[in-house]
Amino acid sequence: MPAALRKVALLIETSNAYARGLLAGIVAWMREHRPWSVHLAEGARGGQPPPWLSRWDGDGVIARIENESIARVLRRLRVPIVDVSAARRIPTLPWVETDDDAIAREAFDHFRARGFRQLAFCGDDRFNWSRWRETAFARLAREAGLPCAVYRPRARAADDAEAEVARIGDWIAGLPRPVGVMACYDFRGRQVLDACRRRRIPVPDAVAVLGVDNDDLLCDLADPPLSSVILNPRRTGYEAAALLDRMMGGAHVGSRAVRIGPLGVATRRSTDVVAVEDPGVANALRYIRDHACEGISVKDVLKACPQSRRRLEHRVRRLIGRSPHDEILRVRLDCVKRLLVETDLPLERIAERAGFLHPEYLSVAFRRAVGIPPSRYRARLRRQPAGSPR
Repeated sequence: MPAALRKVALLIETSNAYARGLLAGIVAWMREHRPWSVHLAEGARGGQPPPWLSRWDGDGVIARIENESIARVLRRLRVPIVDVSAARRIPTLPWVETDDDAIAREAFDHFRARGFRQLAFCGDDRFNWSRWRETAFARLAREAGLPCAVYRPRARAADDAEAEVARIGDWIAGLPRPVGVMACYDFRGRQVLDACRRRRIPVPDAVAVLGVDNDDLLCDLADPPLSSVILNPRRTGYEAAALLDRMMGGAHVGSRAVRIGPLGVATRRSTDVVAVEDPGVANALRYIRDHACEGISVKDVLKACPQSRRRLEHRVRRLIGRSPHDEILRVRLDCVKRLLVETDLPLERIAERAGFLHPEYLSVAFRRAVGIPPSRYRARLRRQPAGSPR
């Protein structure tokens, strides 16, 4: 007689792209391992707990514990629970969440590669992940010797969206330009773009704006379309499911934290600019960005943007902290990372599409830069089981 299906409650909203990605990762784990009898609670983010939860007799829970009402009910349940929220309402639970330091690094590198010398962060103090991203982004700017202005909303400012956009506009108007603004998430990024439009501040030439989440609908409806750091909620959900399964099987994991890094940056018009006054260097960086995956070399850059190699090397390194050759390699490896995670292409095809002559050279360059071979990177970012080596 087959064993009864374990009953798992999913307290995850379906109203936004990140949460739907979590659910997709949970589904992927069940397809690869074992099915569960799933109870999915309908509701918005931070909503009240469903009435049935207090008397639920299932085997486990994966929850976005965003408020005290849900936390209060879950504390009384005698089942394994995995938290997929950064709010940390129940600190003793294991939790799987975004790696906010890595997200800030992606944003910083995105602006640095475009030559920005002035940076800013537009946050939302209601959320831990916003504060963590702010701290990491400001630290990276400080370590590079770059100024970083920070916007923090007034208490309960989120209750009046129009007034909030006006205050963001006042803040932006006082920033030195050109400036690269990291918004803590896509909705805040859209507010920054709205504020710029009302103030007639050109985007991206004066203010470049980068969000987080890469919610295609929100980003493409923005004016101009919003660039965004690509998170990996599918892997987050997969990790949470694997962790809960171990707990339901009797494993003790304590308050383990599993942090999931981003996949890169989706570049749209809001950051499609090179913020460099020297036109020769700006053209060279733009050429590298547009053609690196075509197998170009520094000689090709100099042919397209004539100037002395010594001058180009000096100016590019001073502006972005890398040589032209290193910048070409960075763009290629970013392409490789995206293709490893988003496609099933074999390494030979990926090498070809990213501008590497041989997959062997790609493997060596990738391992030198990332620390692990491409095959392990693909497995880790797509569906790494919880508890495996990092």
